[in-house]
Amino acid sequence: MPLINLSSPFTILVALVLYVLVILLAREIKRSNVTCIMLLVFLTLIIGHCIEYVVITDPTGQITSTLTKCITMDFIFIFLSFLAYLWMDDVEAKERKLKTIDNSLDWFWKKT
Repeated sequence: MPLINLSSPFTILVALVLYVLVILLAREIKRSNVTCIMLLVFLTLIIGHCIEYVVITDPTGQITSTLTKCITMDFIFIFLSFLAYLWMDDVEAKERKLKTIDNSLDWFWKKT
């Protein structure tokens, strides 16, 4: 079984609550470093799950199925963390009056 089992609804709910709290913290202090750390944690978690998926020998397939669900949830949280990082990076650039390379999320709320 995976060390952090993201296939059960309770752990998904806990991870979602932590995700929201980290975003609120990052928004409050206006720093993108916090969301970057969260993104790196989820990337480390998916690497661990992938290594465990490759190494495990499971004749019944139950652990393999659980790891597949965990990797899927890891991808979802990585996507959400990446969007949060882009958003907080934009907020930080506006707060510190820094020039950004591109407006990564402008297409998201720009009306056509």
